[in-house]
Amino acid sequence: MSIVHFIGAGPGDPDLITVKGRRLIEQAPVVLYAGSLVPSAIVELARPDARVIDTAPLHLDAIVAEMQAAHAKGQDVARVHSGDPSIYGAIGEQMRRLDALDIPYDIVPGVPAFAAAAALLKTELTLPGISQSIILTRVQGSSSPMPPREDLATLGKAGATLALHLSVKSIARVVAELTPHYGTDCPVVVVYRASWPDQSVVSGCLEDIEGKLAGTDIARTALIFVGRVFGDCRFNDSQLYSASHQHFYRHE
Repeated sequence: MSIVHFIGAGPGDPDLITVKGRRLIEQAPVVLYAGSLVPSAIVELARPDARVIDTAPLHLDAIVAEMQAAHAKGQDVARVHSGDPSIYGAIGEQMRRLDALDIPYDIVPGVPAFAAAAALLKTELTLPGISQSIILTRVQGSSSPMPPREDLATLGKAGATLALHLSVKSIARVVAELTPHYGTDCPVVVVYRASWPDQSVVSGCLEDIEGKLAGTDIARTALIFVGRVFGDCRFNDSQLYSASHQHFYRHE
C-alpha cells in the first residue's frame, strides 16, 4: 500500500537532513516540496523519473489532490517540509484531509531551525540556574491568530529562553512586550537563514536590537532568540557530570 511521508528537510544545509528522510526522497516517485523554504539540493535527491512539484503556489486542495492521485496509482509521496514538520509545518490540516480519504502517512522528523541557530551561536539554550525552559512561539501576524494566554506579555513572565519564529517583522512589538519582563539589557540574537550559505547573525539587547535590524535586509526567514543564556552570564556546572552526583549509570 502506498504512503505519504511527511519529511523534515532540516534548516537548510542539505547535510542536515536525516538519513531516513534522504532515502525516502531518493526512492519516492512523487516529491512535493515547499519551494520557498526547502533548498534545491534536497529536491535534487529525487530520482530522475520522479514527479517533483513545488507546492509554494498551490493551495491545500491542490496539494491533497496530488497526494490522492499518487495514492490511486499506488505511488508513495515524499512531502518535504523545512526544519521539523511538527513546528509551524502546516501538516495538521494535510493529515486531517488524508485521514478523511483513508490515505496512510507517517512523519520523519527533521532538525528544527532553532537547533541549527543555537549550534551556529555555540550556545546551550538551557544553562543551570539561568534558564531550564525553552519557549517556541511567534507573535500575532497575518497568519493564524494566537490562542488566548499565548501572547508574549504572558509567556514572557516565565523568563525562559524564547525562540520566536515568523516574527522579525514585528520586532517593535517583541521589544515592547518583553522589556517589562526581561529588562532592556536582556540579550537578543536574530539568526537569519541558519545553516544556509548566506546565514547571518545580528546581536544586541532589547534596548537596541530594533535599531540594529533597521540597517539590514532581514525581513523574513529569521529566528529571534531572547534570554540571559546569550549573554556573558555566570552559571554553575550541571550536576549531570558532577563527581559527587550519583545516578543509574554511575555508582560510587
